[in-house]
Parts: sequence; structure tokens; C-alpha cells
Amino acid sequence: MAFSFFSKKKVAKFELSRLGTDIHSHLLPGIDDGSQDLEQSISMINKFVELGYKKLITTPHIMSDMYPNTPETILPALKLVQDELKRLNIPIELEAAAEYFTDDYFFGLIDKEKLLTFSGNHVLFEFSFHNQPMMMDETIFKLQAKGYKPLLAHYERYMFFPNTKQAAEFREKGIKIQVNINSLSGHYGPHPKKQAEKLIDEKLVDVIGTDCHRIEHLVLLERTLENKYLHKILDLNLLNFSA
Repeated sequence: MAFSFFSKKKVAKFELSRLGTDIHSHLLPGIDDGSQDLEQSISMINKFVELGYKKLITTPHIMSDMYPNTPETILPALKLVQDELKRLNIPIELEAAAEYFTDDYFFGLIDKEKLLTFSGNHVLFEFSFHNQPMMMDETIFKLQAKGYKPLLAHYERYMFFPNTKQAAEFREKGIKIQVNINSLSGHYGPHPKKQAEKLIDEKLVDVIGTDCHRIEHLVLLERTLENKYLHKILDLNLLNFSA
């Protein structure tokens, strides 16, 4: 009797150095649900370096009822971490913007002050994961009217988007779509995993990011590097934030 043995073809590890820059993380100490102190910040950033990243644009939450951050809380925290990176000679560039929660407070901020942006006036914003915001279209229109370039965080995690149709409509209106790498591992559940895969298959992704809150997210990300969908993103026209 003859036997045939088949082995599953191993996928090569994706090299994160090909991305260069991460634009979604929570690395500033003590101002949101990410890093809680400087030691944690440096530990996470060291792991980013180990993974091959060259630049980080960290994005602390701005959420009126939970994390009422402003440039006055974010920029001094950024300077603290930058100074420590320099002291320790850690070879990575660190900037800061914000991840804005779409609510009445954010709607008012668009008029009242200059938002924290990055790379050509991009603004990272997010929705509630379970409830579609009442002023979604109005907020996006107002952002664009003020010259901002909206970038929607982790589209795949919003339960009220059952498929990728809304992502396609957003992109037609000039709104960019960001996906979390760890969604591909199933970390956030089956719906985000399936959505992330569909978004990549349908070429509806503009940015892929870590959304790192703690070092465990980077450890999980490292275990996800053989995921075939990470290799598929090289076929996408991803935005480049390295400059």
C-alpha cells in the first residue's frame, strides 16, 4: 500500500519593516487606556524597533467623557517619551496626533481649534463599536470642508457595518480606511477577522496599523506575521507616512 504525505505549505513571515511607519497606537504614559507609565512606553517602543518599524505616529484617545485629552496633555507626554528615547539611544522616530471619538464634543472641536493631525492633515477618528453615531455624515463633511483628510480607524470592528459596502462608499467620498493587523488573528472576534479579510480582498484598505495599547498586542502581532493576508496587503496602494 502506498501512502502520500502532504504538508501544509508554510507562509514566510511578513517583514514589518516594509511598512516602516505605524500610525495607530497608544504609547504615551498615563493619558488613556494604553501605556500607564514611561517604563511601559519604552518597553513597547523597543518591541516596535525589534519588529522592524522605523517611525511611530502615536494616537492617544480624545473622548470627552473618558479621555478629555488636548494638545496640552498630549504634547508634554510626547516630549517626555522622546527625551527618554534619545537618552537611551533607541533608534526610532516618534510623533503624536490623536484618535478622535465621533461625538458632539468632536463635532465642536472641528470649529474651535486646530485638530492634531499627521502627514498632510490626516485625522484619525473612530466610532462606537456597537452604535452608529447620529452625526456620522455631518462630521465627515465638516472635517473635509475644513481641509482635513479623514482616516477611519479599524473599520472592521464596527458591528453595525455588516459588510464592506460602507467602506467602499466612504472611499468614494475621500475617506481613508484603516485596519488593525491583529484583526487578522481573530483577536477581536470572528466578525472583525472576516471583515478585515474582505477589505483586503476587495482592495478597500488604505492603512494597516497596530492599535497597540500594551506589549501583549505586539507579541500577538509577531505571531500573526505568517498570515497570508499580511502578504496580500503588498498588492494594495497603502498610504506612505514615512516622510
